Amino acid sequence: MVSGIGKGLVAGSTSAGRLRQGCYYPAFLSPDPARVDPMSQSSAFRPSSMSVLRGAAVAVLAVSLLAASGCARFRDRKDDANEGQPVETLYEKGHKSMTNGNWSSAEQTYRRLVAQYPYGPYTEQALIETAYAQYKSGKHEDAVSSIDRFIRTYPTHRNIAYLYYLRGLVNSTRDTVFLQRVWHLDPARRDLATPMQAYNDFSIVAERYGNSRYAADARERMAQLRDVFARYEMDTSLYYLRRGAYVAAVDRAKYTLENYPQSRYQNDAIAAMAAGYSELGNTALANDARAELQKADPNHPYLKGDWPDYPGHLRRLNPFGGDASALRD
Repeated sequence: MVSGIGKGLVAGSTSAGRLRQGCYYPAFLSPDPARVDPMSQSSAFRPSSMSVLRGAAVAVLAVSLLAASGCARFRDRKDDANEGQPVETLYEKGHKSMTNGNWSSAEQTYRRLVAQYPYGPYTEQALIETAYAQYKSGKHEDAVSSIDRFIRTYPTHRNIAYLYYLRGLVNSTRDTVFLQRVWHLDPARRDLATPMQAYNDFSIVAERYGNSRYAADARERMAQLRDVFARYEMDTSLYYLRRGAYVAAVDRAKYTLENYPQSRYQNDAIAAMAAGYSELGNTALANDARAELQKADPNHPYLKGDWPDYPGHLRRLNPFGGDASALRD
């Protein structure tokens, strides 16, 4: 699968050739305010204890003010370090941060670049890499917004296929939470709105830009998403089957076969139809579905009377067992 920024993409091209990869590393400025010793006095003058205390308080206050103003000065100097820099230098700095995986620094540098140089090939490349940096740092909403703005501004850009592909990647993981990764929670049991958006993005890449380097991977991801959608429909079908709503169970199974053919769960859909028709007393259709299943998957557990294998009560309550489903993984 295509992963990462894309070596041939990130180092975009200008009319004079490829954009140079950065090697600039900014110096770190740390404030070091002068220390004042309030007790350093001339031996000819020895103040009283009260005057010493008053002098110490004044000195501490002065040091605090100097330190605050010094920190602000250094902070402003650090924030403005990129101001006025040539566009090539800013891009090299941002791309160096990208190479090192410092996504936040790269995003900040690219924002400065775009603010100072709103037009040109470096700016376009910086916008693309900004979206990728936001995706990698988990700022999915920001990444989608950046991609949408780029597509609206540069609808015929030579790397527009990558932007649709990247938006698909973002939408694929947009609602993924940490616990979902740790406990292997079933994505088919989550809100499918963003996976649907991801599917649409990948379909644009596959259909409009079929000759791009991202088309093959987009098709693979579409197939994976179809399995997620099919599993959702089959989980619903089995729920209806368990509740005795056999007509609804059969309808969901039919919908799975019609809309997600060749998915991992097509044989389960046939089995659900056979089970539903059998419970409805429609022997002819039940036998037809069973015969079809026998040809498609002779070892399917339904043919042995072992399907669906609904999870027990304790399994459903186990928070570390992942999502319980009667479907086979």
